[in-house]
Amino acid sequence: MSTEQDLDGRIALVTGAGRGIGEAVVHALAGRGARVLATDLAAEGIAVLEKTYGGQVTARTLDVTDPTAVEDLVSGAEVTIGPLDIAVNVAGILRGSPVAELSDEEWQATFAVNTHGVFHVSRAVSRRMTERGSGSIVTVASNAAGIPRTNMAAYAASKAAAVMFTKCLGLEVAPLGVRCNTVSPGSTLTDMQRGLWTPGDEEAAARRVIDGDPATYRTGIPLGRIADPSDIADAVAFLVSDRARHITMHDLYVDGGATLRA
Repeated sequence: MSTEQDLDGRIALVTGAGRGIGEAVVHALAGRGARVLATDLAAEGIAVLEKTYGGQVTARTLDVTDPTAVEDLVSGAEVTIGPLDIAVNVAGILRGSPVAELSDEEWQATFAVNTHGVFHVSRAVSRRMTERGSGSIVTVASNAAGIPRTNMAAYAASKAAAVMFTKCLGLEVAPLGVRCNTVSPGSTLTDMQRGLWTPGDEEAAARRVIDGDPATYRTGIPLGRIADPSDIADAVAFLVSDRARHITMHDLYVDGGATLRA
């Protein structure tokens, strides 16, 4: 955890904060002095964060697919906690299967969280940020948004939509002092990643991710390691800070070189 206090006095909203990358983002922002509104559909993880940080972290359950719930939470937070300076969209789900086997329900659920949720939160916070003339929004997407993946069509498409939405929003609000960026992780040691692996085969599965798999057109990870959630959170913390004050509409890949992206 950084000891820098470059976010001291800032107020941040983080979705999907109960575990994985979202939890790491809360630690990164709070560790840099921000006051954080940590939200998640499940209460357990965010309750632990609230207990850990005391008054610096406030836990609230939130279904990002419900636009009314999002608007109510944001409007209430602006009164009870203070004007939001930062919003980080992390909430996401993965439904992995070939397109021919992908159900309508799986497709719709994936977009409801990964794309519509980003829209609901970003719309609510950007309206208020633009009135104040400042703010930073970061959407955690995926490198799958920029490169085809087998058995991940719904996930990749939903993340690609979230990336382009965030860039379009960034273009609209840039003259009003608000920055919008995306962070696109590769394979990261989270419950979502482990859910793709066969129980008992974790070590071999991790090695296959690192080495690559020609059968599924994966190149592997040149840096030779799977990311830790803190690697992604540190990138988010940079983009919301004043050190990135001249960066907007940028998509920062944090994947160890896995996409060999130009």
